[in-house]
Amino acid sequence: MKNRYLLVVVFSLVAMLAGTTLVTVDAEARAGGGKSFGSRGSRSYSQPVSPSSQPRPSQQAAPQPFSPSPYQAPQPAGGGFLHSMAGGLAGGLLGGMLFRSLGFGGGMGGGFGGGIGLFEIILIAGIIYLVYRIVKGRRNEAAPYQSPSAMGGYSEPEAPRPIQPAYADIAGDLAAGLSHIRQMDPGFDEQRFADGVMDIFFKIQGAWMNRDLSSVTPLLTPDMRRIFQEDIDRLLREHRVNRLENIAVRNVEVSEAWQESGQDYITALIYANLLDYTTDDASGQVVEGSKTDPVKFEEFWTFTRPVGNNPWQLSGINQK
Repeated sequence: MKNRYLLVVVFSLVAMLAGTTLVTVDAEARAGGGKSFGSRGSRSYSQPVSPSSQPRPSQQAAPQPFSPSPYQAPQPAGGGFLHSMAGGLAGGLLGGMLFRSLGFGGGMGGGFGGGIGLFEIILIAGIIYLVYRIVKGRRNEAAPYQSPSAMGGYSEPEAPRPIQPAYADIAGDLAAGLSHIRQMDPGFDEQRFADGVMDIFFKIQGAWMNRDLSSVTPLLTPDMRRIFQEDIDRLLREHRVNRLENIAVRNVEVSEAWQESGQDYITALIYANLLDYTTDDASGQVVEGSKTDPVKFEEFWTFTRPVGNNPWQLSGINQK
């Protein structure tokens, strides 16, 4: 009993240590800490799509014809096993009773002697009825899946049903998403939006380094502001500054666009590099990162707004 208790304790400790190593957050590394957080609407729990995988109007491939796989009648799950098990059980009991009725074995006791008595007859009848119910039930389950020829008739083959793509594939069509956005905002321009994303990126990084979000509050959803502020408050408590220098944005490219619940959503992939290091307030010494080795990264930044010509706000950051 003691060994079993010790084993449970050891496994619990191992599980706790494993969970601790999985939850590693480096909050002091550029705005957002190099982690994924925020909201992408209904896509919050799906990985953003890379721009290279999104079809453009000039490169959309023609739809491929649907080729159905050969028909295979589904087999009733577990029917053969249950049938064999019940049959084997009945056969074993019947054989055992016959074996005892011929004078072998010690009988079933209770004054029934060596032959087959009333108890055995009732038991045999019950087993036969059980087998009958199992076989009949499995046949009824399999009946809806039988082909017309197996049912003794003929019908026209059913037209193949096209495979319905997942929601992310439908709404993830970049060209269609941008088209929907332009219906309510005819002046929307993809390149101008990308330039605006670059400006917002620089402003947020500057506010992060200054540990003051007041200048970028209109650019953040309430949830994003809360998360950023929690990280900044931690830096202030620890008397540290996350310094970002030589920021260079290599590319900003729109990767997804869609609408839902009266909101526009656009996700852009940002490829940038910078010097990212953290210093102590009092001594100025570097406590994390490097002042000489630049950090390269790619992040998906998602922006949202009410449908129409309204200001965009950062609603989520995802690591590529």
